[in-house]
Amino acid sequence: MKKNRRPAAQQRPSSSISAPSLLVAIEKPVYGGNFLARHEGKAIFVPLALPGESVRARLTQNKSGYATAELDAIVTASPDRIAALCPHFGPCGGCNYQHTSYAHQLAFKQAILGETLERAGVPVVEEIGVLSASPWAYRNRIRVAFDAEGNPGYRARRSHELVRIRACPISEPVLVSAAQAAGEILARVPPNLRPHELLLFCNPDESALLATFFVPGPTLLRIESLAAPLQEVVPALQGVELATGGRPGHPPMTLAEWGAPSLAYPAAGFDYRVDHGAFFQVNRWLIDSFVAHVIGDTEGNVAWDLYAGVGLFARQLTSRFARVVAVESAPASTPALAANLSGTCGVAAAASTLEFLRQNRGGPAPDLIVVDPPRNGLEGEISTLLAGIGTPQLVYVSCDPATLARDLKVLLAAGYTIDKITLADLFPQTFHLETVVRLRKS
Repeated sequence: MKKNRRPAAQQRPSSSISAPSLLVAIEKPVYGGNFLARHEGKAIFVPLALPGESVRARLTQNKSGYATAELDAIVTASPDRIAALCPHFGPCGGCNYQHTSYAHQLAFKQAILGETLERAGVPVVEEIGVLSASPWAYRNRIRVAFDAEGNPGYRARRSHELVRIRACPISEPVLVSAAQAAGEILARVPPNLRPHELLLFCNPDESALLATFFVPGPTLLRIESLAAPLQEVVPALQGVELATGGRPGHPPMTLAEWGAPSLAYPAAGFDYRVDHGAFFQVNRWLIDSFVAHVIGDTEGNVAWDLYAGVGLFARQLTSRFARVVAVESAPASTPALAANLSGTCGVAAAASTLEFLRQNRGGPAPDLIVVDPPRNGLEGEISTLLAGIGTPQLVYVSCDPATLARDLKVLLAAGYTIDKITLADLFPQTFHLETVVRLRKS
């Protein structure tokens, strides 16, 4: 989601560094959304290019071991280059690959995942599987910022500049409509009271919507002045929250609420309660098959779901195991987790994964552990503790290939072997990729 600007090939570099435009040949995609080129042996990372292209790139950063650049012009275009569907592609920081087909995007991600694992010394199975669905209108959650006139937008590539949006083809349409309607309402709010960001989350058929307006701190703004007029324009709106924070390292703090505090999200045969700010998988087209793939044909006596969120996996495990322990530390998720496991063999543990593993080391190992950590993976002691538990089956759901590779090395050294690796493309058009790795204790 981004701003209406000149086509990508005509963009000026965002850095103030004065540097000549270099003619370089693009070799391959790399994780992070850039493409690798070389000049006099130095690696140069260029966005918005494609393998096989000759481009002119202007350096924006020149480090000792590598350089970053902006695309100035395409000299020889790849036959795989296509017109982007989104009018904001290029300036917007949200998407990276709209300029090529979805089949090529998946091939990029498979290659990046395989290379990342191999470079770390992790043996890769013969074939990395792919789980994918429609690459458009899939996002059930967006976060927008507002300019001084109340126009919604996303952050630009490599800067905090706001790119106004009038469309976002990767998001559920109701989210974009709600963002635009909210912007019109905010334009009438005094600047000193105006929220600066908005988080929107909706169910898969767009019939229920939650909104969180973010303000810098305590405010005199009345939540009703935002919620009521927004619901008039967007009838799907069920609940509104006024909050501070909501960024990494700064958990959201609720200042006021209006309407429902949660919505029901149907997935894999169950209506999950999802509260304001709680984590839930973002791709409405892929959630059911993703859950089925993670759970697989596992069954047994005891299963642990670590980093459980609102219980997307844990709820499904309760039909296959005699006891399920779901561990989650985020206050925004733990009430919904307990509610989603109510009446089942599942137990919600409000604790961090590190605390839980420390408390349970030395005890009997469960039959299965599912881990779905954030991008920093199984940091520090966690991977060692997990390896020491010795569960016979382990499913690792990762959203970062580098930390996945790091953690797999620890697990493999502890006697685990990889059964299967699957790329689950929850984020089409972007460089982000989800990986599901099934491991067994040798």
